[in-house]
Amino acid sequence: MALETRHIVQAFIVAGRGALRADTPIVCRSAEVARTKAERMAEGKAGVVAFSITADIDTGDYDETPLILFKAGRMPPAFDDQ
Repeated sequence: MALETRHIVQAFIVAGRGALRADTPIVCRSAEVARTKAERMAEGKAGVVAFSITADIDTGDYDETPLILFKAGRMPPAFDDQ
């Protein structure tokens, strides 16, 4: 069991009819870098979230509840409750 924590920034843009569409996720080297990058992106995106998630690299299983580092703007339902 090889656990690894990933720090990800996910931005969202407004697509047709006001729906949110995810941009390409950005993997960062640390939680601090992810949070800082998300803060900078927040002004130019409909929404942005930075989070850390732990995965078992051998099996591809991910935590169901990521640790939210930063969140701003509109979010899809998966991030609304966190």
